Amino acid sequence: MKKFVALLLAALMAVSLFAGCGASGDEGTTPQTEATGSASGDEGTTPQSESTDSANAGSEAPALKIGMTGPLTGSTSEYGLAVRGGMEIAVEEINAMGGLQIEFRAEDDEADGSDKAVSAYNTLKDWGMQIFAGAVTTGSSLAIAAETVNDQIFMLTPSASAADVAMTGPNIYQMCFTDPNQGASAAELMAQEWPEAVIGVIYDSSDAYSSGIADGFLSKAEELGLNVAVDDAAFTADNKADLSTQVTQCKDAGCDMVFLPFYYTEAAQVLTYADTIGYQPTFFGCDGMDGILNVEGFDTSLAEGLVLMTPFDANATDEATVSFVTKFKENNDGKIPNQFAADGYDVIYALYDACVAAGIDGNTPAEEACQLLQEQFATLTIDGLTGKGMTWDENGMIAKDPAAVVVTDGVYVPLG
Repeated sequence: MKKFVALLLAALMAVSLFAGCGASGDEGTTPQTEATGSASGDEGTTPQSESTDSANAGSEAPALKIGMTGPLTGSTSEYGLAVRGGMEIAVEEINAMGGLQIEFRAEDDEADGSDKAVSAYNTLKDWGMQIFAGAVTTGSSLAIAAETVNDQIFMLTPSASAADVAMTGPNIYQMCFTDPNQGASAAELMAQEWPEAVIGVIYDSSDAYSSGIADGFLSKAEELGLNVAVDDAAFTADNKADLSTQVTQCKDAGCDMVFLPFYYTEAAQVLTYADTIGYQPTFFGCDGMDGILNVEGFDTSLAEGLVLMTPFDANATDEATVSFVTKFKENNDGKIPNQFAADGYDVIYALYDACVAAGIDGNTPAEEACQLLQEQFATLTIDGLTGKGMTWDENGMIAKDPAAVVVTDGVYVPLG
């Protein structure tokens, strides 16, 4: 169905291109920027906006404008700052190569999947964004996705994993696994490594990301015959400040493995409370837990033995990873990049490769770039930090091998 809609939009596109430039030609005040190259010098900066501009020496076309939204402040800023940092490194590398240049801007949406998310997106659109490299979180992406469909702006989210995000329209693609697939992969890994485990599942029933992974996990666990003793230890955004009841429920049921498909802030609470009651199961998290070792005030020794799904290991010794980690630490006060930073890096390079192949530059109207990128991603294969031979299906969902790590002596070690 989505492929049919894409073909229909392609036909309409051929007519609409003669009508004007759309989003790429919107008027708006360009903020003062922090530059890789030269600053734009425009007035009107806001505290939430940051931009990486390039001087277009030797190039007739202006820089291609790529925008991103994510939580740059607040309790989940670890994700947004990581994605922005990874994207900035990719932009710096690309602009240093010459040829196609990129002007990059990030807006803070505070992981608020409503008015703030749409407002941040609209700020980028007014700036003249041609391609949207966001949003970071599922809630914000769901709020913005329909806007990108209406605006005919190509969207490649680094880390929004709900299947509904990509299914919103033919112009929307994902760099990370969808929630059901990640949940199913976690169940398969448990069946392989811990087939006799008594399992408890704690999840956020009010969050699309968490409940989507939990549903995928429970469905596959039943198919594989895993022993899930607790499948209803849910919480919501209104009562997540105290998760002691859910942890105690798993302990009383004799669970020696607890699946935690939610973000690192709540995960830190779970691990801390479990320690206070002497409960020591194997905790198993997903990509949203990547960053737990950087939670302020959290005793990282409590994460020892934690298993989590992540396609990126900052301790890997291949040349690409070492280079990326070195640059990220230099740009971010020595902080080690997580999966979200690597996802952001891969997003920019995937867009760059597709744009070069399609002849997209700063002069290309957003609607035209959208159609050309849809055509490119239908056959695109890339090797990145988060996977080799990555491809996308007709719904914009990515195919790459899942991977997991174990926290050992305070660092990630590949599982197995």
